[in-house]
Amino acid sequence: MSVSSSVRRLAAACGVAAAVLGAVTLPAAAADHGHGRSYRERVVISGVQYDSPGWEDRSNRSLNREWVDITNDSRRAVDLDGWTLSDEDGYTYTFRRVWLEGGSTVRVHTGFGRDTSEDLYQDRRDYVWDNDYDTATLRNDRGRFIDEFSWGGDRRDRRDGDDRYRHHRDGGHRWDGDRRRDVGDRRTDRRY
Repeated sequence: MSVSSSVRRLAAACGVAAAVLGAVTLPAAAADHGHGRSYRERVVISGVQYDSPGWEDRSNRSLNREWVDITNDSRRAVDLDGWTLSDEDGYTYTFRRVWLEGGSTVRVHTGFGRDTSEDLYQDRRDYVWDNDYDTATLRNDRGRFIDEFSWGGDRRDRRDGDDRYRHHRDGGHRWDGDRRRDVGDRRTDRRY
């Protein structure tokens, strides 16, 4: 066998290996490119305390006992700058200069306070979340729906007895039995 035929065979084998490797990696790269990110953001409303415990006297202490938890379930930090949290009446809080680290939660209080990596404050002088029923809606900086958390039935969906549900991007609902955390009981039989 000559050196040139060995080189040709080696070159052909390398070409086949490159083609196989390209076929394996291309679909994954194409899928990532379609979403514009190498990971999928997974930010959710993980809890709501809508009925401030204790005497509701509009004191800053009472206002700050009303809150919404936002959790980043992904591994990477997410820039929340420009994202909004709103209720059914249109009261809207806009996140400014907030990075939510992977696996972490930030609590958004209604009253006044000094923002930290774990606590943000809307700086309001009145309660935002209705005790009877309301919906907390989270949208990204482009106004796209991210997640919502409803209780008591909202204007679109008066439910039959169960009063606290979460709605996810995939259309499923979750019941939150203690108002403070998502217990993960999927309810996909509910409709809007």
